[in-house]
Amino acid sequence: MKILHVADLHYDLKKFDWVVDVAADVDLIVLAGDHLEIANQIQRPAQAVVIRKYFQRINKLSKLVVCSGNHDLDKKDEFGELTSNWISNARLFGIPTDGDTVEINDTLFSVCPWWDGVNGQYDVNEQLERDAKREAKRWVWVHHAPPEESPTSWGGKVCYGDEELRRWIIRYQPDLVLSGHVHQSPYIKDGSWADRIGKTWVFNGGHQPGRVPSHVLIDTELKKAFWKSAYGAQSVSLEDEIEYPLQPLGDAPDWVYTMDRWVNPRPA
Repeated sequence: MKILHVADLHYDLKKFDWVVDVAADVDLIVLAGDHLEIANQIQRPAQAVVIRKYFQRINKLSKLVVCSGNHDLDKKDEFGELTSNWISNARLFGIPTDGDTVEINDTLFSVCPWWDGVNGQYDVNEQLERDAKREAKRWVWVHHAPPEESPTSWGGKVCYGDEELRRWIIRYQPDLVLSGHVHQSPYIKDGSWADRIGKTWVFNGGHQPGRVPSHVLIDTELKKAFWKSAYGAQSVSLEDEIEYPLQPLGDAPDWVYTMDRWVNPRPA
C-alpha cells in the first residue's frame, strides 16, 4: 500500500490543490489534523465548507482518512469540552474520521480526535484499548499531536507532544503513528520527522511555506518511509532501528519520484 501522510495544511488551498493533484498516485491519503486556520480572516465555519468539498474531491481519487487538530475545534460537547463537529460530518461522505476504526487492505487504522479534556482523553483510551483486541497485519494510529519526549515534537526549546499518547504507544505498540502539530520539528537541531518508540514508528512531516506541503510517503510492501520537503529529503527502513542523522532519500521507488511532477503548478 502506498500512503501519503500530510498534516497542518491550515486552509492553504494551494496545498489542498496539490493533494488533489497527486491523490490518484497513492492508495491512501492521511490528513492528520489542522485543516483550518484560526488566524485566517475567513471565519472557520466558511473554511469548513470549502475543506469538506476538498475532502470529497480527494476521496473520489483515493481512499481518505482525516482526524481533527486543535485548529479544527468548533463545538462544545455535553461535558463542555471542545470537539470538531464539522470533521465528524465527513463521515457522511464515507470518510473515516474522529473516533472511527477502519480496516483498509490488511491494515487497521484508529483515527483519534484532538482531545480537549479528561472525557475526550478517556474516549481515545477506550478506542485504543478496544482496537488492540482486533486482529490485523498492521496497526496505524492517526493522531494530530506527536508523542512527548520525541524529536517529532521538539520545538527547539521544549517538546509540544502529548504525554498520554506516549504512554499509549508504550503500552500498545502500534506499527505506525501519523501525526503533525509541531511545524518546525523536522528542520531544527535535535528534531526529526521520524522517531521510533519500541517497535512503533512515529512520523510528523512538519509544515513549510509554498504550494507543496512537506509530506511523508510510506510504502508498506517495501517497508520504507520517505520524507520530502523544500529543505531536503530523507528515508528510513521500517525494518531497521532508527539512527540519526537519517539517510538522504537515495534509492526510492518510482512512485515516490513521480509525484515530483506536481511540485510546480500545472501550466494553464
